[in-house]
Amino acid sequence: MKTMRNKRKAAKILLIEDNPGDIRLTQEAFKDSKIPIELSVVTDGVEAIDFLRKRNKYSNAETPELVLLDLNLPKKDGREVLEDIKADSDLRRIPVIVLTTSVAESDIKQSYNLHANCYINKPVDFDAFSKVIELIEDFWLSTVILPSYA
Repeated sequence: MKTMRNKRKAAKILLIEDNPGDIRLTQEAFKDSKIPIELSVVTDGVEAIDFLRKRNKYSNAETPELVLLDLNLPKKDGREVLEDIKADSDLRRIPVIVLTTSVAESDIKQSYNLHANCYINKPVDFDAFSKVIELIEDFWLSTVILPSYA
């Protein structure tokens, strides 16, 4: 089935992750994507907000269509980043997927209370992680209709 995505530019995804291994894992998993992906990476919460608000070195950044957010970040943790995104009228429509190793019920509840669009436990096995990325792509980038941020 062809989607509207096939006829337009690459999907813009912002990965907010501080672990170099998880960054590489995500980049590798998206290499097999069925649709073109433009993956931007920031490694701390302050940088994430600068990227999203197009401040400092990110003044020319394009607004992502989807955010993959780790919870445990330096400078400003993922919960604070999520709260900032969902409190900002210009950013709150961007779907935020919490992608983290935490399975703590308190983290899950707090993420949904802060309006995360979904919460996924990050698999450590590459094949399982690739399957999660494929499911995110199939649902969020091929099935769901997202608003334009241009």
